[in-house]
Amino acid sequence: MTRPITVFVFRWLLNSLGLWVAVRLLGTGYNDVEVTAGVVGFLFAGLIFSVVNTLLKPLIVLLSLPAILLTLGLFILVVNGVMVYLSLKLAPGISMSFFNSILTGMLLSLVNYIVSAGLIVKSGKV
Repeated sequence: MTRPITVFVFRWLLNSLGLWVAVRLLGTGYNDVEVTAGVVGFLFAGLIFSVVNTLLKPLIVLLSLPAILLTLGLFILVVNGVMVYLSLKLAPGISMSFFNSILTGMLLSLVNYIVSAGLIVKSGKV
């Protein structure tokens, strides 16, 4: 029971860090918008993203499966961008343009892939 909770908390913290890095590297994408969130704001945004990614993403992927197949998987980038954009719309103090959300989604997908690969290797399922 504690293993799934530990994995979720680890993903949450890494997603928060990934959002912070993405906002610092890419900016918001808007000229007149500043990020007013601090550490707690990014932790909250990471929590929202982790919950949205866990609960909503499988449904969105299933509904967009024809577009994913038609584009040979490239539409997943848009789905990841929608997840980031939606999460940041719900988080106070952080906003990002849709294009920057797609780039941030690519970064967070890489972070989640590394976490998943590390967990598989650690559990000995290779």
